[in-house]
Amino acid sequence: MVITYLGKQFFKIGQGNLVLAVNPISKDSKFSSLTSRFGSDIALSTINHPDYNGFDMVSHGETIPFEISGPGDYEIKDIFIKGIMTETKLGGKKYINTIYSLSIENISLCFLGAVSNEKFSASVREQIEEPDILFVPIGNSDLLSPIEAYKLAVTLEPKIIIPMDYDEKTLKAFLKEAGQEKIVPIEKLTIKAKELIGKEGEVVVLSS
Repeated sequence: MVITYLGKQFFKIGQGNLVLAVNPISKDSKFSSLTSRFGSDIALSTINHPDYNGFDMVSHGETIPFEISGPGDYEIKDIFIKGIMTETKLGGKKYINTIYSLSIENISLCFLGAVSNEKFSASVREQIEEPDILFVPIGNSDLLSPIEAYKLAVTLEPKIIIPMDYDEKTLKAFLKEAGQEKIVPIEKLTIKAKELIGKEGEVVVLSS
């Protein structure tokens, strides 16, 4: 599996011939300079907002993604995806934020999206289970503070934590809270299921 961070909460994940996009940035977003166009087989949007719903940016030629943009259970290309409903606020406005839990080649992934509450209900927590790789937002002023984000991440017991939606200041605070201040960002994460054995809460920073 290869995970590439494209900015904000936008990720490209490749496994063999499969390409998955998460929270592609719309051309209508103020972060549109971070858009990256490519073809994906599956595209997930955690919240109906231009910063996270640019499905048209991950269609290319004859490759048009299967779009998932809300809570529910989905199965596409032998991948089971669970969308879990939470509520959040952006710019003082309430939104539904969908947390996605899925597994690709025996690696379980969880995208928290635009979460603004560091405490989950028992139901949400149970549905997330224990992800191998957790994607957590740490830099958006509407959402979690870096300290809240790390505390929440740890409660979910992932093997790897990938921060997103960060700037230099919030990343520094997050790494300090994690006690992993010497981490050097990498361009992409290439990993196999067997390489996750023995990992516990390891932070991986991807540069965009």
